[in-house]
Amino acid sequence: MSRDYFGSLASPVETAEIKKDERNMATEGPAVRRVQVAEHPRLLKLKGMFNSKFGSVPKFYVRAPGRVNIIGEHIDYCGYSVLPMAVEQDMLIAVEPVKTHILQLANTNPLYPDFSTSANNIQIDKTKPLWHNYFLCGFKGIQVELAEICAKSEHYTGTEGGGMDQSISFLAEEGTAKLIEFSPLRATDVKLPSGAVFVIANSCVEMNKAATSHFNIRVMECRLAAKLLAKHKCLPWEEVLRLEEVQAKLGVSLEEMLLITEDTLHSEPYSPEEICRCLGISLQELKTQILSPNTQDVLTFKLYQRAKHVYSEAARVLQFKKICEEAPDNTVQLLGELMNQSHVSCRDMYECSCPELDQLVDICRKFGAQGSRLTGAGWGGCTVSIVPADKLSSFLANVHEAYYQRSNRSLVPEKQSLFATKPGGGALVFLEA
Repeated sequence: MSRDYFGSLASPVETAEIKKDERNMATEGPAVRRVQVAEHPRLLKLKGMFNSKFGSVPKFYVRAPGRVNIIGEHIDYCGYSVLPMAVEQDMLIAVEPVKTHILQLANTNPLYPDFSTSANNIQIDKTKPLWHNYFLCGFKGIQVELAEICAKSEHYTGTEGGGMDQSISFLAEEGTAKLIEFSPLRATDVKLPSGAVFVIANSCVEMNKAATSHFNIRVMECRLAAKLLAKHKCLPWEEVLRLEEVQAKLGVSLEEMLLITEDTLHSEPYSPEEICRCLGISLQELKTQILSPNTQDVLTFKLYQRAKHVYSEAARVLQFKKICEEAPDNTVQLLGELMNQSHVSCRDMYECSCPELDQLVDICRKFGAQGSRLTGAGWGGCTVSIVPADKLSSFLANVHEAYYQRSNRSLVPEKQSLFATKPGGGALVFLEA
């Protein structure tokens, strides 16, 4: 079917070399552009490695941008808007269609072994964080609408995600963040303040959400909270899957949903038996009709905490967008406060942080960030901070010394562990001219 060679993450400098030819090309899907490969060092290097590996040259190349969620964590799969942006750093893939039914995948990083399989018998191991799984899950979902199916395709890896990463990858435009809304999928430009930059910092703690149960348990806790809230309000709870649906059916504000959560759910963890009593169903019905296979053995569910986070975080996203639109004199300060509140909620109510992320957030705030929070699924990964532009140089130097050098976390290349970025373009397909 195809031979594919995955390139490495680009630094901001390397990306800029390609982006000179990419401006204004990302619209509502992967744009296609003809390029002189010889003029782009990364593409030329990838072409040479592809030829050495397979004995042929790529038919086309694909660029997928990195993404960062500025605010709106763990609420996309609950039906709420999020506010991400694509970043300048990206991934390149070289592709050659072939006439066999064999998929051949290779990575420029020797740490990741080559992989091949029959396209007619794709098996995805959901228990192991294998690098090629995300390519395989995309291949399995290729028959339907691209942006929406990419969100559904991720489920093949065992992760019940909501679609934010896939959506911003396709819908991103250079120079602007996006408010991503779902059902139907749509994107609205959000102009970020010019007096600040966003800085990504890697905690150096790895967490593969497809290989652990943390993420899927949170998804299920939100689903159960939605059903209990719907039942309490005499709504058809059997049909409800997301917390946003409860709000929509009741026709109330997010602030009112927070009050309803306070009145309806208790802060102590729920046992499966208590959930069954609340819904009037059997334990067998709970396991087979509501819980996902990898959450059927969970002993307790924190419904109150998860619902509180989701409704408050959804409100913060809308407040963030409003502040960006109104652009008061203290815009950066106000946005930073919302980001700080988001991290506290992720840490205390959603419990998706870790000690290293909390330490990194504290260090970022100490050295000049107006706001800092974990970004992504959590339990490791990165933070995103909003930093006044005139403090950027000292901020980067101080954070690098305080977090990476003092703690001997310098194994990750500096340009990949701590960097400033700005909104980049979306997915692209390059054809050699």
